[in-house]
Amino acid sequence: AERANLAGVRHILLVLSGKGGVGKSTISTELALALRSAGKRVGILDVDLCGPSIPRMLRVQDSAVHQCDSGWVPVFVGQDKAIALMSIGFLLERPDDAVVWRGPKKNALIKQFVTDVAWGDLDFLIVDTPPGTSDEHISTVEALRPFQLLGAVLVTTPQ
Repeated sequence: AERANLAGVRHILLVLSGKGGVGKSTISTELALALRSAGKRVGILDVDLCGPSIPRMLRVQDSAVHQCDSGWVPVFVGQDKAIALMSIGFLLERPDDAVVWRGPKKNALIKQFVTDVAWGDLDFLIVDTPPGTSDEHISTVEALRPFQLLGAVLVTTPQ
């Protein structure tokens, strides 16, 4: 089942940066919307566990994640349901709740997001990462290693 949930994903693209506040979530969201406009089937995996802003950006912050036989069903965005989204923001009681977890718990959730979300058939899975170069990045890349990692977009600032 671990490989099956990402088996229908053709390309995986990481969005990352060395610092916070540079627009990773905005880039991830805009990239997903542009790919959807081009007729692609798109998913966003929001592994920014301490700042899950994509559900709010896509106006689905009040949605809930459900279970199916193959794991969690992502939230589908828009009337056409063309963007699938998974975020810790859907698992919190309130959207502004703080996630104060140590590394092992964060890493376990990232692995669970990679293995237990029923993405279905996607052309692109965009992975929005937290700021910096932390354990979460290593966990994300290690969990995605068996799959078709297309590449990464590094978001920087001009200073």
